[in-house]
Amino acid sequence: MRGEPGIRIDWLRTLSAKRQEALRAGHLRFAREAPRGGVLHCFVLDCSGSMLAGQRLALAKGLLIALFDRASAARAEAALVCFGGAAADVRFGPAVPRWWNERWLSPVGGGGGTPLTAGVRRASELLDRSARRKPGQQRWLWILTDGRTRDMPARPLDADEVVFVDFEREAIRLGRCETLADAWGARRLTPEELMLMG
Repeated sequence: MRGEPGIRIDWLRTLSAKRQEALRAGHLRFAREAPRGGVLHCFVLDCSGSMLAGQRLALAKGLLIALFDRASAARAEAALVCFGGAAADVRFGPAVPRWWNERWLSPVGGGGGTPLTAGVRRASELLDRSARRKPGQQRWLWILTDGRTRDMPARPLDADEVVFVDFEREAIRLGRCETLADAWGARRLTPEELMLMG
């Protein structure tokens, strides 16, 4: 653990666990340090018609507000790419979200097809620019989708970590988020699992 980059002893939590006892290995608490080049969280939101079923888009927006709040508290940069219909647009950032709230997301509507490839392409361009501007930055890509598409885009080269938040709820599942997560070496979470990580 000591030699692992980005890990340090959290002395406040360690001393709290130790109390009046002699320091033992079991008392040690560790914290992950933010990369020196900072962090960028790029969120890609599926705004297609299928996301309107069962209030999925509303749930995704609620999760995004919480994730943007978390990025702001950590002084991390964030960006938002929305895709749906036949287009994909950068709606925010990359920037530190200082005044992020529900009003930013309320105009984001849903409908039409699921151009996942276009959304991933826009995110990839954004991550590429960020990698050239801040090479030491750690870049996270979050894709919030139900995966109701035939698109199988390539993994963006400049994403250090990728998380699929899988909103698929149909009885007969396509499992595209699982397939892509496996192909990309990414994590796949349900919205409920993400909320528990709070």
